[in-house]
Amino acid sequence: MFNRRVFTKTMLSSLLAACVLPATFSAAQAQEPVVIKFSHVVANNTPKGLAADFFAKRAGELTKGAVKVEVYANSILYKDKEEMEALQVGAVQMLAPSLAKFGPLGVKEFEVFDLPYLFDSYDDLHKITMGKVGQGLMAKLEPRGIKGLAFWDNGFKSFSANTPIKTPADLKGKKMRIQSSKVLEDQMRTLGAIPQTMAFSEVYQALQTGVVDGTENPISNFYTQKMFEVQKHLSLTDHGYLGYAVIVNKKFWDELKPEVRTQLEQAMKDTTDYANSIAKQKNDEDLKSAIASGKTEVFKPSAAERLVFKKAMLPTHKNMESRIGAETIKAVYDATGFDPSKL
Repeated sequence: MFNRRVFTKTMLSSLLAACVLPATFSAAQAQEPVVIKFSHVVANNTPKGLAADFFAKRAGELTKGAVKVEVYANSILYKDKEEMEALQVGAVQMLAPSLAKFGPLGVKEFEVFDLPYLFDSYDDLHKITMGKVGQGLMAKLEPRGIKGLAFWDNGFKSFSANTPIKTPADLKGKKMRIQSSKVLEDQMRTLGAIPQTMAFSEVYQALQTGVVDGTENPISNFYTQKMFEVQKHLSLTDHGYLGYAVIVNKKFWDELKPEVRTQLEQAMKDTTDYANSIAKQKNDEDLKSAIASGKTEVFKPSAAERLVFKKAMLPTHKNMESRIGAETIKAVYDATGFDPSKL
């Protein structure tokens, strides 16, 4: 027998459930965190690796879990040459590539950072990375779908090889690994060395097997990638700077809620302060560890010996004016007080 009361009650319950379930599902969806995949090519215990992990933690704190940063280190997702394209197509949202990577992208002005002996100190460097010149460089990335968020220090580079490097002449004829950069190619050729471009993840094996004779790196990379095991000599030339630009897919960034962007900008500011404070400390610690290994002999040039290197490598500045832009180089000179005519 048809029971209208039971039918009505059942029907009402079903209707309520139909209304409540989508609302509950939507609430659950809204609570899912925004995921930022942050890919990089170095070890976790390098300045960049530590900073990426710091940012992941800080972003989670400031957004109260609304953003989850997933860090992929050591080229797990993408190698040097692959990661920029991955960012542009949205396969990852965030990178911190070395500054030399923007030349092949078409923003050749970034290669000013590759010029040898451009900065004598971190103070000189930060006049650029934290000043108007740095801001202008970051703005040039936006037409390519990239938003620049910050510059992070790694350190100043030194030469390594299996024979001593005490003068520029000691590099003549040596096959030296570099990252992709026309400036670094010119730098090596100016010294009489033979530049060999290869991915960072391939360097250890190339040194071990003799495919290349030596390379240039901040000490933190030299130690954490165990290059000290396959390089008998390290010369603390501090001839060039290696730093990173933290970048994000612009479309992804622009689509974030304004309050989330503000929170992430603060997280990035906090991280940049942290990254730059640990860069020199980490390089100093890793130098001690490399020396303690007993596998690498370290040479520290005197001020006079360093000046010989500086003068030998200075022609690269002039050679690269047509590529980087004389105005960009001059802007850096003016901001730091560097005057090549006084060398």
